[in-house]
Amino acid sequence: MPDRRSSAGLQTGTTGLRVRALQLLTRRDYCRAELQSRLATEAESAEQLDAVLDALQEECLLSDPRYAAQRVAARAGRYGNARLRQELRQKGVDDADIVAALPQGGDESERCRAVWAKKFGVPPDSAAERARQMRFLQYRGFSGEAIRRVMHGTDE
Repeated sequence: MPDRRSSAGLQTGTTGLRVRALQLLTRRDYCRAELQSRLATEAESAEQLDAVLDALQEECLLSDPRYAAQRVAARAGRYGNARLRQELRQKGVDDADIVAALPQGGDESERCRAVWAKKFGVPPDSAAERARQMRFLQYRGFSGEAIRRVMHGTDE
């Protein structure tokens, strides 16, 4: 004879886990891997956690493509595509979702020029200054081509 308390407890645990997941998702979007790591300590089992996350994905409450697009939109004004790609990979977003989200950030060269103008605003007067400005843009994750376009534009 099955124990009714154990199945009721599982249902309550799943409901509690779902409520906690929804509390987190109301504050901001999470990717699946990030939400999974946040909820891992509260789940009774990995199967229970996967079931809750699958249900949230089916209801479109949890979406890696949406998370990636929002993250790119929020950070594209300060960072280049390489940095955005790296951050999304570290969060556990799939490469296909990253590739789909990056174009939403706009033209990388224009973003690079805007970051350069905000930080420096004046063309470099020496080779050392030019190298410093280029290193800054590289650290921000802009491609070599975007940096060359910006630096070439400042020399004219």
